[in-house]
Amino acid sequence: MKYTLALLVSVFFFNLSPAQDEADKLVGVWQPSDGRSYIKIEKIGSKFYGRIVWLKEPNDEDGNPRVDENNPDESLRSTPLKGYRILKDFVYDEEEKIWKDGTIYDPKNGTTYNCKIELKEENKIEVRGFVGTAVFGRTDVWTRLVKKKK
Repeated sequence: MKYTLALLVSVFFFNLSPAQDEADKLVGVWQPSDGRSYIKIEKIGSKFYGRIVWLKEPNDEDGNPRVDENNPDESLRSTPLKGYRILKDFVYDEEEKIWKDGTIYDPKNGTTYNCKIELKEENKIEVRGFVGTAVFGRTDVWTRLVKKKK
């Protein structure tokens, strides 16, 4: 009985491992195509989230940190953009090989969109924000930042 349980547990964990490895390929620091920010994507629990960790122009004209001035919630308009979580609640779909059921927030217009992410190459993802179905939306290609080897 003890060996049967150990065998079942090891089979369960070994069968989950490849899918888990695929899902975790999203973790890292990514640069959207406009080059104006870096987004760090991390896994929290079983979901994936992304926050702004670098801005090309971190300060406004007065030298103050840029804030989320277009947020529809007035109480959040003084929140600094650096550190702001713009990707939320993504789950990995093993069959479709995409991260889905998440949202992306665009601080340029204060709008949150449905979103899906697809790994196109080891260091390239397509991030598609959309309204309703994925038919009506916009896709951007993000590039993973990779440390240069010395």
